[in-house]
Amino acid sequence: MKIALGSDHAGFKLKEALKGFLVSRNFKVLDEGTYSEDAVDYPDFARKVADDIKNKKADFGILICGTGIGMSIAANRIKGIRAALCLFPEMAKLARLHNDANVLVLPGRLISSELAQWIVEVFLSEKFEGGRHQQRVRKIEEME
Repeated sequence: MKIALGSDHAGFKLKEALKGFLVSRNFKVLDEGTYSEDAVDYPDFARKVADDIKNKKADFGILICGTGIGMSIAANRIKGIRAALCLFPEMAKLARLHNDANVLVLPGRLISSELAQWIVEVFLSEKFEGGRHQQRVRKIEEME
């Protein structure tokens, strides 16, 4: 499985930690930046990761900014992207099971690396349930 990974400057440290975590778990990682803590604009990285999903260069995306809010807003503007800001593993589980989220968004300034790894692990291990949730996802797609 290939994961597109992106962050702004506030999420850089967590992105780097997660990159190592993912590689150690045998995921292929497409690092879309940023590559330092120098100030950048988060929408640029949301776009890169979203495009990787849309163009099937990656199976899932992970985006990180300070709170996760900006990345969530930016990524969800892109057709076909269902980005979910998750602060707890249960949120990640339900984002996959019920919403078929294809991008996980994390708050780099609000959670530890250990919690982030747990959230990522849960997100990537769950599968969309479909069923009654499929109709809801379809309605979201019709809004795009």
